[in-house]
Amino acid sequence: MEFGNQLSVLRRRLSQVTASWTMDEYNSLVMFYIGVLPKLMHVERCTIFLDETGTGSLISMYGTGLEKNVIEPPLEGSIVGRVMASGKSVIENNMHTVAGYHLQADEQTGFDSRNTLCTPIKNFTGNEVIGVIQLLNSEGKGYFDQEDQEELEEFTGYLSTSIESMLLNKKILKIADELDTEVNRLELASVRGGRFIAESPSMRAVLEMVWVVRNTPVNVLIQGENGTGKELVARMIHENGERSDHVFLPVNCACIPESLVESEFFGHEKGAFTGADHSRKGRFEEAEGGSLFLDEIGEMPLQVQPKFLRAIQEQEGSRLGSSVIIPYDVRLISATNRNLAEEVEKGNFRKDLFFRLFSVEIEIPPLRERREDILPLALSFLEDTNRRFKKKVAGFSPKLLALFEEYPWPGNVRQLLKEVERLVALTGNDLPMEVETCSRDLRAFASSNRMGEMHVLENEYALPDQVTTLEKRLIVKALAETEGNKTQAAKLLQITRQGLFKKIKRYGLTV
Repeated sequence: MEFGNQLSVLRRRLSQVTASWTMDEYNSLVMFYIGVLPKLMHVERCTIFLDETGTGSLISMYGTGLEKNVIEPPLEGSIVGRVMASGKSVIENNMHTVAGYHLQADEQTGFDSRNTLCTPIKNFTGNEVIGVIQLLNSEGKGYFDQEDQEELEEFTGYLSTSIESMLLNKKILKIADELDTEVNRLELASVRGGRFIAESPSMRAVLEMVWVVRNTPVNVLIQGENGTGKELVARMIHENGERSDHVFLPVNCACIPESLVESEFFGHEKGAFTGADHSRKGRFEEAEGGSLFLDEIGEMPLQVQPKFLRAIQEQEGSRLGSSVIIPYDVRLISATNRNLAEEVEKGNFRKDLFFRLFSVEIEIPPLRERREDILPLALSFLEDTNRRFKKKVAGFSPKLLALFEEYPWPGNVRQLLKEVERLVALTGNDLPMEVETCSRDLRAFASSNRMGEMHVLENEYALPDQVTTLEKRLIVKALAETEGNKTQAAKLLQITRQGLFKKIKRYGLTV
């Protein structure tokens, strides 16, 4: 089943879960107990407390004459807490003579508690207390005895099923909500031509920004180094927005000859210039109703920028050789690997166009700054490349994965993809890909950083061996960064210079 269809099915199932597990029926049932128990047992008040995990206290979910969640008895220092901890019923008559939280609760509620009977509410198996039910009487309304306790314990047995179902329901709804959020992220990251990997916090922030602007009619500028996935982000904005039924038209401004830029974007009429033997629509017209993606916008020639500014500002323009004004209905998404603000200062880009070009800026960090994404990306590329190449390469050797995580990837995601394609092409079916098959740049990096010496352990859980391997790797890396300066390397490692010498000698490192 296609990934997008799988997400749709999951979303439908989550909707069914959310719709079928409603709190109202459980709330009504518990409120029924609150209303009927005082009458059946001839008491003034009844309160149900539930254990809210992680709060360190019990919460009064429901009670006679009480607003929800108004009483929070501590687990220590209260009668309710004592029952919760022991799992046994407690009768306490003449409460006013005993110190405890109940005196504070009386001040809060205005009720004069004299006698109480508390019974634990246990789960289905009976080995865990999930709450407490408390009966209260004021002065002159009667003491509680063993017969009352047995009667309440019988009622509580029936009540426990409803209470645990309610707690389970809350957990299910919470999990469903978390899954729904994750499905949103996966749907957003699933675009034609690839799946956007966002495991790192910085890329999740990019996804959140895409979600925010997808239906907002603002122009967007995407900035980042070459190969970071700027076009993929632009496609996500388009395909998840209101214009998804219309065209997404990418144009690389750096690939258009300067003499043809105006004709490319605004079109021309027949005979407008030598070689114009027929009329042609420009990119603004072709993208009608959709999104026009301007890649490498910083490469746009200065002489064309004024007409481009008018097209954005007035949402109209004209073809070369014509005075007819053509209205445009286009969303602009631009991308550049340059700092446009600096280009404006240098005079290479018009300031007025710079401010008109976008309202929202999205910065995509380079791959070396989001290493959490490297392995998920590599695995995703392997799956896709195996399918396209009709191969069954087994995967990455541990040494190769370690190299991938350490390598700085100057070409970013695009370079990682090409590296995976190379490895799949040169590796036999059912075999793992190895460092020796990598491109020259990666092999040189592995050699210069002595990554070959960082052998892969047979037992990956052997903690002493793992610590040794990690120490070797960090020492080699620190020495490489400091060009062999042991004093500076020791500072990076936060150890003494003498300690560094001892480790170099112990591990037999050649420096």
